Amino acid sequence: MRKSHVTVQGLRQGWEDHAMRIAVVGLGSMGYGVATSLLKAGYTTYGFDVVDAQRARFLSEGGAPGDLSKIAPQIDTAVLVVLNAAQTADVLFGPDGLAAKMKPGSVVIACATVAPEFARDMERRCAEHGVHYLDAPISGGAAKAATGALSVMASGTRDSFAAARPALKAMAETVFELGDTAGAGSAMKAVNQLLAGVHIAAMAEAITFGMTQGIAPDQFVDVISKCAGTSWMLENRAPHIVEGDYTPRSSVDIWPKDLGIVLDIAKAAKFSAPITAVALQQFLAASGSGLGAEDDAAVAKIYARNAGLTLPGE
Repeated sequence: MRKSHVTVQGLRQGWEDHAMRIAVVGLGSMGYGVATSLLKAGYTTYGFDVVDAQRARFLSEGGAPGDLSKIAPQIDTAVLVVLNAAQTADVLFGPDGLAAKMKPGSVVIACATVAPEFARDMERRCAEHGVHYLDAPISGGAAKAATGALSVMASGTRDSFAAARPALKAMAETVFELGDTAGAGSAMKAVNQLLAGVHIAAMAEAITFGMTQGIAPDQFVDVISKCAGTSWMLENRAPHIVEGDYTPRSSVDIWPKDLGIVLDIAKAAKFSAPITAVALQQFLAASGSGLGAEDDAAVAKIYARNAGLTLPGE
């Protein structure tokens, strides 16, 4: 099994064909950044989303016009930055699926968080149409997506990596090559999401616990971000609570899905993941309380409500 860590400089060598046509399906906070990064790199980039306003915005910023079903035979790469496995399967194999329309030798870069077995199934089904499939979950958030500085946890055949490199070099600062078949990338993303979800929930618990002891949220961030108890998620999400700004960079509703995938994988492996299970319950409580579309830092509102606390901005 091939395992390597590739920087963007390594990806750039020998790959400067800006005549390529790339379609990005899913223009949410991450997908929009991916699409703009590809556009800035000089590629002909098409952007598609179920939200018409997102597609119109991308067109106004230089995105190429066209109907997905009609341009499918012309594209070299399809980057799928959709929500979940169901949407990935629908884009590829639904009534108007891409896999049967894309030309042989083209590649699908699938970025959604999915189960490893699902990724392997997509790879197999794409191969039946002569289309490469790269299992390529992404990490880094909307800001890094917009600057082409994502981390990609990827696995797939050598041919899949070769076909995907032009897009990867524009999307990512670091590409981890984790194996020569699909599934390994998704397995690593599940590990990452376990930690990320638990860290957000732990941050929310800690910041509200601090409030019960007279520690203001801004003081919490100033001190803990420079102490051993910090985490990337704490430093990134706790300021949203301080500012009372729950504009969704990554929404609460992402986590019941992603932590649900983690627990499904854990169950299949007969592995107990109790901390993940508790974190999932907090996100479910937040979603069930009507906070699902808010920034995932809004899970702190569940802790605050239960403790009778008032968060900044409320």
